[in-house]
Order: sequence, then C-alpha cells, then structure tokens
Amino acid sequence: MTLLSLEPIHTERLTLLPLRVEHAEEMAAVLSDPALHTFIGGEPATPAALRARYERLVAGSPDPAVVWCNWVVQLRGQACLVGTVQATVTVDDRQELHAEVAWVVGTPWQGQGFAGEAARGLVNWLGEQAVRTVIAHIHPDHQASAQVAASAGLAPTDQWHDGEIRWQLARG
Repeated sequence: MTLLSLEPIHTERLTLLPLRVEHAEEMAAVLSDPALHTFIGGEPATPAALRARYERLVAGSPDPAVVWCNWVVQLRGQACLVGTVQATVTVDDRQELHAEVAWVVGTPWQGQGFAGEAARGLVNWLGEQAVRTVIAHIHPDHQASAQVAASAGLAPTDQWHDGEIRWQLARG
C-alpha cells in the first residue's frame, strides 16, 4: 500500500498533530480518568506504559497492508492536548482503501464539541486520501460517541462486532 503521509490537520479550534512518543506524558494525564474506559474496557495507562504503546504505534504496523494513523488533539487557543483520533487504514483486493476510526477526548474537555470536530477533521482528511469506507464500532449505550460518529457523517448499520454497532460512511 502507498504509505499515507501523516500531517497536521487543522479544524476551527483544534490541530490534530501526528503522534509522537514525546506526547505520552501529557496524554497520560489527559486520559487518566477511569470513566473513559467505561465502554472500551481497560484502565488508564501510566506514562511509561503509554510511552511504550506510542513507540509501537509510531513504528507502524508490521503488516504492509495496514497503516496506523494516529494523532493527538491539540486545543489551539490553550496549546494543550485534549485527546486522540486514530485510523487503521487497510487496502482490499481491488486496491481500495478503508479505515476504521476511533476517538477519545479527556473528561475535562468533553461536552464542548471537540470530539466531533476532531472526528470530522479526521474523516475529511481520510476522504482526501481516497479512503472509500470509514467505519467505527460504538457500544450501543455510548450516546456521546454515537453523536460524534453521526456528526462525522457515519451512520449506524445492522452489523455488530464484539457487542458494538458498526457505524459506516461509504463514498462512491
């Protein structure tokens, strides 16, 4: 697959910065609320554990047919990090690109539209990269995440994956 060149993505209030290992310490604080794991499971990562994870993510997927695209979400007015967005991009047999996306915004910044704005920025960028299908898997009780997906142009399908509803945006 042609490598996607990660670049900053600018929205009205945010800059999505390509993930760097150096983001781990600040992001550990952003993601420290255990409530963020209500629907996805797990628990907050320590700075060291997050740094190790970011090292793996920045190194890239070992599968040449998969590209990991990860950004931290920076609030421009305050120059602080507030969350992350990610896309796992794959290529099918027809050489068409598809992406599975996810997002998370730290608890202090929730309810201000940042997740939706970041997700829209990500989905728009994916469209510029000729990604045909964008999907997200959302827990049926996670109304906030469903609203974010809808604001980014995804719609729920009747497909389920590991107890979550598949949301999808297909471009012709």
